[in-house]
Amino acid sequence: MEVINAIGRRKAAVARVILNEGKGNIIINKRDMKEFFSNPQLQYVVEQPLNLLELAGKYDIKANLDGGGVKGQAEALRLGIARALVKLDPENKPALKANGFLTRDPREVERKKPGQPKARKKFQFSKR
Repeated sequence: MEVINAIGRRKAAVARVILNEGKGNIIINKRDMKEFFSNPQLQYVVEQPLNLLELAGKYDIKANLDGGGVKGQAEALRLGIARALVKLDPENKPALKANGFLTRDPREVERKKPGQPKARKKFQFSKR
């Protein structure tokens, strides 16, 4: 089996995923996934595409994560893994698509406007 590369993004996070045959190890930035994502919910998010297709122990995944926060990084990694699994076998696509793992979440942080404390919040209005 050849090595498969894919990329996943979410908010400001970017995940570069390298998938190859192995024992199911997930290495993120040269650290184990359980060490990188100490929260079990984020570990679950990362493993969702593998668990859906019942491929949890068959492939080793190396990922480089950059930017964003931990939740954005976990969801970017989930998208990258899902895209790599589709490259591996195009028959995986309908199941992954039905569960929403191939959809790039387009929501980004809205920019702060001048004359306001935040993007939408206004300073308190005073009539007099």
